[in-house]
Amino acid sequence: MTSVPISALEHHVYCPRQCALIHVEQTFDENVYTLRGARLHERVESGLETVEGGVRVVRSLPLASERWGIHGKADVVELRPEGPYPVEYKAGRRPALPALVQLCAQALCLEEMYRTSVPRGDVYCGGSRRRFTIDFDDDLRRRTAREIDTVRELLERALVPDAPNDRRCPPCSLYSTCMPGVVAQRRRLASLNAFLYRLAAEVSADA
Repeated sequence: MTSVPISALEHHVYCPRQCALIHVEQTFDENVYTLRGARLHERVESGLETVEGGVRVVRSLPLASERWGIHGKADVVELRPEGPYPVEYKAGRRPALPALVQLCAQALCLEEMYRTSVPRGDVYCGGSRRRFTIDFDDDLRRRTAREIDTVRELLERALVPDAPNDRRCPPCSLYSTCMPGVVAQRRRLASLNAFLYRLAAEVSADA
């Protein structure tokens, strides 16, 4: 079974084509948004362990789950008395669904690694300088499980979906590589050509 990178889940929820370009074709570019995220993660990726408020804080903790077939790293895990508590860092103002799925996948790993339940975690948003608590309810766990299965199939079959060519595209660091407008235009032309071919066939049959 192919082990799925947790980061691929976040990419896939945002855009399946982005996920494929990064994790199938090994393509990655930087833009202002990725650089902001990199700056936010500088301390997180140091790997430092500290004690804050009596709680041991582990940064850049390697994660893996044999049951779910996923692996990755947690930005921060607070080892609280009640159990591990994951904290994911994002550059935006509020957490979006891709971050929630990513954080939930981290919790699945922590549950297996520490043999305990992880009911919730936090997303720290640098844009608002706030932590948002996320409950890992049944709906989010089911969504995360579906993403794991879907991304595993994408990786194993080396699938590269079409470009969506919508509002997700301009902020994407892969915009110039993906060329969503060109891909969408090719798709429309292919559809038009197929329609014209069928029309010509029908006219010929009626003649």
